[in-house]
Amino acid sequence: MAPPRILLCGDVLGRLNQLVKRVQSVNKSAGPFDALFCVGQFFPDSPDRLDEFMEYVEGRAQIPLPTYFTGDYGVGAAKVLLAASWNSGNLGFKMDGFKVSENLFWLKGSGKFTLHGLSIVYLSGRQSSEAQQFGTYSQDDVDALRALAEEPGIVDLFLTNEWPSGVTNRASVSDVPVGISDSSGSDSTICELVAEIKPRYHIAGTKGVFYAREPYSNIDAVHVTRFLGLASVGNKDKQKFLHALSPTPSSVMSTAEISMKPPNTTISPYTLSEQTDHPKDAMKRTIDAVSDSQYWRYDVSQKRKRHADEDSDRMCFKFVYSGSCSHGEKCHFRHDSDAREQFLRGVCIDFIIKGKCERGPDCNFKHNLLDEGESHSCRRPGSGGGHASRSKECWFCLSSPSVESHLVTSIGESCYCAVAKGPLVQDHLLIIPIEHLPNTLSVPPECETDLVKLQDCLKMYYKNQKKEAVFFEWVSKRGTHANLQAIPVPSSKVAALKDIFSLAAEKLGFTFMINKFNNNLEGRKWLRRQFDDNFSCFYVELPEGTILLHLVGENEKFPIQFGREVLAGLLNMAERADWKNCVLGKEEEMKMAENFKKKFEVFDPSQ
Repeated sequence: MAPPRILLCGDVLGRLNQLVKRVQSVNKSAGPFDALFCVGQFFPDSPDRLDEFMEYVEGRAQIPLPTYFTGDYGVGAAKVLLAASWNSGNLGFKMDGFKVSENLFWLKGSGKFTLHGLSIVYLSGRQSSEAQQFGTYSQDDVDALRALAEEPGIVDLFLTNEWPSGVTNRASVSDVPVGISDSSGSDSTICELVAEIKPRYHIAGTKGVFYAREPYSNIDAVHVTRFLGLASVGNKDKQKFLHALSPTPSSVMSTAEISMKPPNTTISPYTLSEQTDHPKDAMKRTIDAVSDSQYWRYDVSQKRKRHADEDSDRMCFKFVYSGSCSHGEKCHFRHDSDAREQFLRGVCIDFIIKGKCERGPDCNFKHNLLDEGESHSCRRPGSGGGHASRSKECWFCLSSPSVESHLVTSIGESCYCAVAKGPLVQDHLLIIPIEHLPNTLSVPPECETDLVKLQDCLKMYYKNQKKEAVFFEWVSKRGTHANLQAIPVPSSKVAALKDIFSLAAEKLGFTFMINKFNNNLEGRKWLRRQFDDNFSCFYVELPEGTILLHLVGENEKFPIQFGREVLAGLLNMAERADWKNCVLGKEEEMKMAENFKKKFEVFDPSQ
């Protein structure tokens, strides 16, 4: 049986027309090829290319080969990938790609799968210190790959977006592209992973140049690794962005074939420099040093000795993390159901497996085993929560199992709109950042632009119904996921808004800071200048451009439903001041959301 024929591509940057034309040409002259793998940024780097890109996503243009991508960031990424995540065919523990459209598959997070006999491992996204829903990988993604690296067999392809730090070490200087350095587009975590996974081929993008490094040998492995860096589609220097490969799967290769080392093979670029002089001694010292310093997050065997008597007390990471393991009863590690249950209830997986966590006070999870009835809501004191990562229990994170997606009405680049749970009035909406951020006053510029655009569209929608928009937000210094409330008020009631809010403030013993602006953008700039994340605050944006702001004192008791309570009084709906009294059944909520979507469609900026 002939080996599979595959194509490899660098950063697509949304240039699908150019990529498809090139793939069709190569497929005709040298094909047929079985699949295309894209690394680096897949989505457009400019809104100008979004229409071209969406032609393929929405099925109006066809992708000729099954195409898999890892670069889940760029213009339009959030909207496209959220839709893919919600597709019923993509539910469950999927490693072989989420279907985005015909022949287009998103390799999400990290994973391992087999395609045409090839063992393929991938790490999607880029490294980032801030938790984001798309475009970055998490520590869990990295840990999962380290667990997968312990499985028997050789990995044929390892796909990453960024180059590993140090890959040019010991390489021929004449082959290294001019100007290449580790300071940009290189990742030290990928360096660690590739040294552990030891793939036959490592493919990466983001540097914008083509580079085929000489093969290098691996510690404690007979086969060599070949690194291939690919340029971006349509690059000005006409560097190679598409590369053809026909690798025989390692699973059907003989020992002699897999052990062959070309004459130009170098020592691994990721080992200590002293190996150049004493490779055998240095190799042993490297392995020992790695184990002694706990270089890897888990105490994985560096020599792949998988004897049951040695490993019987060690837990299977994959089972604890995912609840399943492909090895079943043949797995050399313990499938501990109690550990799995503790993980599901919010105990730190490092603490479960290693007995300690290197993240210390920055960790968001429990560092003690929970008794029956306890849950992750009992966080460790000082664990931070809001900024550190998206909570799996967050009501507003679209990737969370707790989100009620039937309430979502519109999704933009950085924000989405949803019908309020337990609405005060019809068309009571929430504007919510897609990223897990604690308030709308600390969102990045692109999210602020998206938010203001949604505000303007809601204003037009309400005005069309002879109503005006009132926006307010309770910003807690311990906030989790931001939401800006939008409530329509009859035009006849608008003149009383400022006075009724001021009167309510007076009864609670404070006075609002008041300022008036010509547009939302200027008003929100002023709010950000006043905002101090060491304090909570409440603000309300009134229809004529007036903003009322109150910075809440350290020991001040402030009612978190203040904005809703004031408007309930204005509208003679005191009984609806508490949202819990207004919760509807799911069918009613779905009808309410669908009705709003139909009416809002002509105003929706995402359409």
